[in-house]
Amino acid sequence: MTVIPEHEFSTGARPGGATTEQAAAANVQQMFDTIAPTYDRANHLLSVGIDRSWWARAAKIFRPILQSPETVALDLCCGTGDMTMALLKNRPTATNAAPILAVDFSHKMLLLGQQKFAGHNILPIEADALHLPIANAAVDLVTSAFGFRNLANYEEGLAEILRVLRPGGQLGILECNQPEGLTGAIYNIYFKTILPRLGGLISGNATAYSYLNSSVYRFPRPPRMIELLRKAGFANPTWTGYTFGAVGLYHAVKPAGHASNS
Repeated sequence: MTVIPEHEFSTGARPGGATTEQAAAANVQQMFDTIAPTYDRANHLLSVGIDRSWWARAAKIFRPILQSPETVALDLCCGTGDMTMALLKNRPTATNAAPILAVDFSHKMLLLGQQKFAGHNILPIEADALHLPIANAAVDLVTSAFGFRNLANYEEGLAEILRVLRPGGQLGILECNQPEGLTGAIYNIYFKTILPRLGGLISGNATAYSYLNSSVYRFPRPPRMIELLRKAGFANPTWTGYTFGAVGLYHAVKPAGHASNS
């Protein structure tokens, strides 16, 4: 009997044994509100500071589109705003430049992000990624760094992103991955045993960092994720691995002739 890996049929995050999308979303929201005060410190320590280079590298890919003052960029599941700030470094300083939209549904995470956004051309929005308060075809670029895998429904998340993107608009999803081979074996030792313990010690919430491990395991691998992007209606989806494939950037485009649905 062939056992199908969980990531091959996973439709969305399911923390804490949640059996419905509504329960999963509520669980994720509560969890991130709880760990918000220690979130940045834990990320930097657990990644040995490499996370900063991931955000910068991903943001640089979109520098050509970000350089236009008229570009409307949306950082989805922005958390405390590190990816948002990386995007900002590639924006023009013109006073008429459109603000970056920073969206998250964790109130406490967004409050911490607002401290970084102060004095910058960034507009924080507290909202659900599956139900964005944004008009059809109003955005030129959507990014999401280490937040997309926490959505309760991946296909609905991609559909909502496609809806708000203008034809020709771009999508960038920076996410964790599970490498294979020797690198994967070493990665698993750290990610499954050491990281949850350290994360629990730093945050005081071991459950949250056990979920981190399981959420990465459940998340589709690059071939499956690229398939989901194509199925959602995106064109030219690609994946570029960073740091031996432990994380990577999914990049896709909304076709020029694609009409958004309401």
